[in-house]
Amino acid sequence: MQPVRPAVAAATGAYLANCALGISVALRLVDTSRVRWVHHGMYVATSALTVGATAVCVVRRHPAALPLALATVPLFLLQAHGSRPLRRHARDAVLAAPAYAAAAALTRIRS
Repeated sequence: MQPVRPAVAAATGAYLANCALGISVALRLVDTSRVRWVHHGMYVATSALTVGATAVCVVRRHPAALPLALATVPLFLLQAHGSRPLRRHARDAVLAAPAYAAAAALTRIRS
């Protein structure tokens, strides 16, 4: 079984789940004030899965390695900039979306 597609899917899924939670909190649909660690834990999982998927793609010489590597830049900015102001935090998070979309598309084409 080709490990590239599941690795990219896991990283992309973690990113999407984390974004969904962040949007829900920003819109006050969900209150995580007592469990802020959940969003932080999801961020760590997303980052780890992204780095892992990038490594798998590099080893397999799969073209999805480049967009995944580029996704680590906004992930780093999220950590470096923090969550305030919210507008900057949201911008940093959205900057990763095209990279995940490209990586997912490349796994559909090539795998």
